[in-house]
Amino acid sequence: MPKDLSIFLELEALIAQRATSEMEHSYTKQLVKKGMPKITKKIGEESSEVIIAALVQSNDELRDEIADLMYHLLVLMHVKGLKLSDIGEVLQSRLGVSGLDEKANRAH
Repeated sequence: MPKDLSIFLELEALIAQRATSEMEHSYTKQLVKKGMPKITKKIGEESSEVIIAALVQSNDELRDEIADLMYHLLVLMHVKGLKLSDIGEVLQSRLGVSGLDEKANRAH
């Protein structure tokens, strides 16, 4: 088990590398090549699998499904030009603010 969350930065970098590599035998490369419809479909599928795992499966299975979802979210972020640091900034700005207040103040 990783001692810190640097695995997410490593995965972010690996996704960026594989998305533009010449390596055709890469799931990441194939997913990026198929574009947003495929990426978002996978996120929907993985989200559903997380929900099912949370309701009726073990924590080990839930952990695996969350990992799958997080990977696909990182692929989406790469394609859209977002970094983990961008998401971190949003989360940092929300610390110490009531979730109800933050949601009420969010621009739609």
